[in-house]
Amino acid sequence: MVLKVFFPSCCSSAESGILIGRWISEQNSAVILAVVHFPFIPVQVKQYLGEVQRMTKVTVSVLGSWSNSKQEKEESLSEFLEDLGTIFCHEPWIQISKEGDSKFWSCSILQKHSKNPQEEEIILVYYDQRKVMLSHLHPPLDTAGQRAEDASKLSAIFDTVARSQVLFMTDRYDEGPIKLTHWQSDGVEASIIVELLKQASVPACMLLTFLLSVVSGICRSRVLKFWPLSFLWSKLSTCEQLGHRLQHLQVISSNKKAQNQSQLMRKANIFVSLLIDVALGILLMSWLYRKNRIGHLADTLIPVADHVAEELQDLLQWLMGAPAGLKMNRALDQVLGRFFLYHIHLWISYIHLLSPFIEMILWYVGLSACLGLTVALCILSDIIALLTFHIYCFYVYGARLYCLKIYGLSSLWRLFRGKKWNVLRQRVDSCSYDLDQLFIGTLLFTILLFLLPTTALYYLVFTLLRLLVVIVQGLIHLLVDLIDSLPLYSLILRLCRSYRLAAGVKFRVLEQQDGKPLRLLMQINPLSYGGVVQTYRLPTYSCYPRDSWASLCKKLFLGELIYPWKHKGDKQN
Repeated sequence: MVLKVFFPSCCSSAESGILIGRWISEQNSAVILAVVHFPFIPVQVKQYLGEVQRMTKVTVSVLGSWSNSKQEKEESLSEFLEDLGTIFCHEPWIQISKEGDSKFWSCSILQKHSKNPQEEEIILVYYDQRKVMLSHLHPPLDTAGQRAEDASKLSAIFDTVARSQVLFMTDRYDEGPIKLTHWQSDGVEASIIVELLKQASVPACMLLTFLLSVVSGICRSRVLKFWPLSFLWSKLSTCEQLGHRLQHLQVISSNKKAQNQSQLMRKANIFVSLLIDVALGILLMSWLYRKNRIGHLADTLIPVADHVAEELQDLLQWLMGAPAGLKMNRALDQVLGRFFLYHIHLWISYIHLLSPFIEMILWYVGLSACLGLTVALCILSDIIALLTFHIYCFYVYGARLYCLKIYGLSSLWRLFRGKKWNVLRQRVDSCSYDLDQLFIGTLLFTILLFLLPTTALYYLVFTLLRLLVVIVQGLIHLLVDLIDSLPLYSLILRLCRSYRLAAGVKFRVLEQQDGKPLRLLMQINPLSYGGVVQTYRLPTYSCYPRDSWASLCKKLFLGELIYPWKHKGDKQN
């Protein structure tokens, strides 16, 4: 049979002593967890292992001996280590020794109590105990009282190391009678500052939870459910982003412990995303309030709005003539042109009426950047929507008029063919019409058909203008969702400590010689960057249009209104 010995590479420089770990009989494998070096008292070692086994529910025992001949020169050491097998009584007894300055270790098996000892092929696997402990490739810790579902899997090795965390809590400065060597022999991987921050975070989280509960209560109050406030809350992207960030703060400040690695990473990603968002917002705010940039922006905004209005007036004057040499219906062309020109005149008056207050509005809007860059970008998107509200009105008027004519022509076309739309059964049925109905239908069809090019041209122009505004808002929302959903903590962890985001393991052959154990090195395979983003991506709130190009073209042809930024709950748990 093949006997596999998993030896931690951190114990390669340990002093001579005994090997403690777990024997997995189903795999015929031994997982070495630590080295207890001399001097020690066997009774105290047995008591210590009993306490560890009681706390971790892992059958930890003495598996063999470790000899570092570079540090110990006594000839009787090997005989003493062999005699330890009669004290601790483990079968088989593993002996691992390091010879001088050689980089190769020898491993042998003793079977003193076996009547028919058999030679077993030994595979010595070196593993990084720290990476295995923090890789989370093992089953969840809440199943520590249960055995692994399939002991033949490699996860049993990771589960053994993870559940033996109590064994690694001692350090080299402990005054206890037992001296251990493992991955935390130089001290627990933490610092005084981190521990103080952990202690200080408890009252801070309690205060933040109380404030968030008050804000959440206000947001859920009936006052916000009345028509004006509910309409603004559902349409403004700033309100949606604030609600999204409020949920993030509730997740972070929750005193409920994360149940698994995914929940822990989600909290960490949200926390880092909030920190970076607020930091970028403060940088933007400091840039805006430096050198009176808000005043220059307010002085530039009115001329830009006037220039846009003048360009729209020139465009309407061009449409009221003979655009591109097309013959338009002059009466309808003049009516539509004057109607839209009047709207532009109202819009210019509205902008100039607000011009004395624009600088003050921008000054207060700039303060909102302290809530985060995403909030400032959402406010920018809402400002663009308000400044281009006249373009949206033009698009709605043109789309409704065009849609009315398209549906009227389709209905009259069915009349010519002796058909009608059955509303109850939602299908086209045959129908007989008299002469008067056919005559009136022919007149209406002719009128709508000859008026259609004029309406279609206005609809096409204003749809293109609306799509331009939507593209600008789309780029802003794309940046907001990128900041909201990008798992920054996971990406940083993948860059600095890739073993924390493990996808599997791989083995590399270190030495393979006849008469010697096969030596392998177990390495952690990290997740790819694309896998990190796909696995730990945070949920967003914006609902982008899921329509195909064919469906979008159909909506544009039929004159249906397009709402690309529906702030519904694309929320994922």
